[in-house]
Amino acid sequence: MSPSETPPPLAATPPRSWLRRRLLDPLLDLLKAGLSPSQLALTVGLGAAIGLIPLLGVTTILSAAVALRLRLNVAAMQLATHLMTFFQLALLIPFLRAGARLLGQGDKVADLTLPALRQLIEREGWQAIVQLLWRAELGAVLLWAVACVPLVALLYFGLRAVFRRVLSKQEVVAS
Repeated sequence: MSPSETPPPLAATPPRSWLRRRLLDPLLDLLKAGLSPSQLALTVGLGAAIGLIPLLGVTTILSAAVALRLRLNVAAMQLATHLMTFFQLALLIPFLRAGARLLGQGDKVADLTLPALRQLIEREGWQAIVQLLWRAELGAVLLWAVACVPLVALLYFGLRAVFRRVLSKQEVVAS
């Protein structure tokens, strides 16, 4: 080919979406790496449930411990857990309010705002916040524990079928 000739245009591959790069491709790689569809579905279901716990700062350690104890893939569990962060933060206040109502402090937490928390800290200190919110947090964790059972079941049975279908398509393409 001479310098004046231009090479034929290459077929442009469409850019992969964020969802494909960050979620689907890693899960497909795990299926290819030998994780069964049932194991992957359980990993994602438990990771999603743990990612929604209304207790900030425990999701990483808890999901790693559960994955190790059940001999699931720690990386897949961490991925599922951390993808739920937005929903965890969005559900935190509703969980706390419902937990406070459940354990008898709904009137104290119902109208709680950031300025009200600041005033309470200035007047009575951090101990007042801990005393106010510990029952709400306990109630929120109890509600989460009840709600995560059907969530894990739904995700497990739904994703198991999806992952089986994906794995069978991958096997057909590979052969």
